[in-house]
Amino acid sequence: MTTANPLDPPAPARLLSVNAGRATAAAYTDAEGGVTGIAKRPVAGPVRIFAPGPKGTGGSGIEGDAVCDGRHHGGDHQAVYAYAREDLDHWERELGRELPGGIFGENLTTSGLDVNGALLGERWRIGPQVVLEVASARIPCRTFQGHLDEKGWVRRFTQAHLPGAYLRVVREGSVSPGDPIEVVHRPDHDVTVALWFRAFTTERSLLPRTLAAGDAMEPEAHEKVHTWLAKHGDVRN
Repeated sequence: MTTANPLDPPAPARLLSVNAGRATAAAYTDAEGGVTGIAKRPVAGPVRIFAPGPKGTGGSGIEGDAVCDGRHHGGDHQAVYAYAREDLDHWERELGRELPGGIFGENLTTSGLDVNGALLGERWRIGPQVVLEVASARIPCRTFQGHLDEKGWVRRFTQAHLPGAYLRVVREGSVSPGDPIEVVHRPDHDVTVALWFRAFTTERSLLPRTLAAGDAMEPEAHEKVHTWLAKHGDVRN
């Protein structure tokens, strides 16, 4: 067995799998109709990625993927959900179980890409056609906990600050497993996926900092920040 030389350049970022789920009945979801599409499985490429439309009417941006709870999921600002294989590996060690691509409900399982360190507004080119833009972090819910069947999972996932990223579609097209991922734009601010997640979950005092992301942050999140500021004031030094 060969051992990687620490001086070697890192392997290029790539797409390991594209994952889609069908609407399936589940007792642990409170979505209308009692169905969820969280149980996603890798699918063969090419798979079309597109802008699905506004939240509430638009679903997933992945062809063949079901979004069953339009109140909290789907739409242009949550068109695609990406999670890093490296972070799944972390959870495999923590939970002592195998976690295949798609099990967290992610549409794209990546390798060699710091998903949680990505900046809101950062753009990724995947393959020759598709360009996606980082929009926010995934906040865990009851359906996620029920799907994994791990007691206290929402709290545990939240405390780890490894949420993965929601992305909007800038350029539509098709992707396939194995496609390279290239970061083609990084904005001039410090609002990462992980920082945004902390601000909207465990460290509300960080909320004012997220405004630096400007229009890269979805309008609903802007509204929440301004509501918080009206009540608490700007606590930044």
